Amino acid sequence: MHELSITQSLVDAVLDRTGDRHVTGVNLRIGRLSGVLPDAVRFCFELVSEGTPLAGAQLRIDEPPGRVRCRSCRQESVLPDMFALCTCGSADVEVTGGRELMLASVEVG
Repeated sequence: MHELSITQSLVDAVLDRTGDRHVTGVNLRIGRLSGVLPDAVRFCFELVSEGTPLAGAQLRIDEPPGRVRCRSCRQESVLPDMFALCTCGSADVEVTGGRELMLASVEVG
């Protein structure tokens, strides 16, 4: 489960910036094509943040959908699943969104 190491790195990065201040919220963006499972991150966050100033912080995860631009017909569309096909049937697409994995913001109080 690589989500555990990702979540540990996330908590470490937040602690590096916030120090001993109590963190009340953490906002992430995890794209649906990133290969990271948001539910696993939620589970790991509770484990990894225990005993730190992040314990009890609300974890909010925005999950942007996959987006593609077709090189054949130039149409942009949202991917309903992991198969990168345009509605015109072409597989010659450029992924333009949904691969995000980022810490958007932190709330301290």
